[in-house]
Amino acid sequence: MERKNKVEVINDLLGYEGLKIIQRPDIFNFSLDSTILADFVTINKRTKEIIDLGCGNGYIPIFLTLRTKAHITGVEIQEEIYDIAKRSVSLNNLDSQITIINEDMKNVPSLYMKKRIDVITCNPPYFPYKEESLINLSTYQTIARHEVKITLDEVLAVANSTLKDGGIFAMVHRSERLIDILESFRRHNIEPKRIRFVYPKTSSKESLAVLIEGIKTGKPGSLKILPPLYVNNSDGSYTKEILKIFNYKQGE
Repeated sequence: MERKNKVEVINDLLGYEGLKIIQRPDIFNFSLDSTILADFVTINKRTKEIIDLGCGNGYIPIFLTLRTKAHITGVEIQEEIYDIAKRSVSLNNLDSQITIINEDMKNVPSLYMKKRIDVITCNPPYFPYKEESLINLSTYQTIARHEVKITLDEVLAVANSTLKDGGIFAMVHRSERLIDILESFRRHNIEPKRIRFVYPKTSSKESLAVLIEGIKTGKPGSLKILPPLYVNNSDGSYTKEILKIFNYKQGE
């Protein structure tokens, strides 16, 4: 498929038969981090409204339809990526369950003042803004990876202002920023409740990513450190847990 002189590809959504995702090689596409976040976040029968901040090509909202019938809103600031997300949703006939909006996530609280948002997810930019670190990155990749448009603390402020009391906020981030993350959670009245460290291999000694979930106005304490999530075995193959998340059979 070619659109506006940009080459697009339609890929299967991992091992989930019938689900597709539109991607473009020049854009920062969905990643393992988005997948494990969509699998990690707590969703129950009472969940009615979900927002994914910085939804990219719509991957997390589409993945979440495998877990819930709740209405999901994806928020994407970059117009071209927003367009891809909308078309990915339509490609899967999910327009009645997923709404994609082209908006700065900082504006989300004012847009949803009268709605009770149960769950918010976010795979935010990981790196603090440093101009010299942006060399050789496209504009799309710069905004996705670096805190150019929004900072970690601003993401937490948006979550606090948008969630209902008792609502859940879940994110994935780099483990090295855990102290910043925990401080920001509490500063914005979201109490950390679940943490899971992600390791590249079963033989890895250092975690590269962390999944963290908190509850707005939650009581302090009762923080659960979950068992580590290992992505690859020592031989480079996916672990059984990752294969299950991907809905792949052993050997795929």
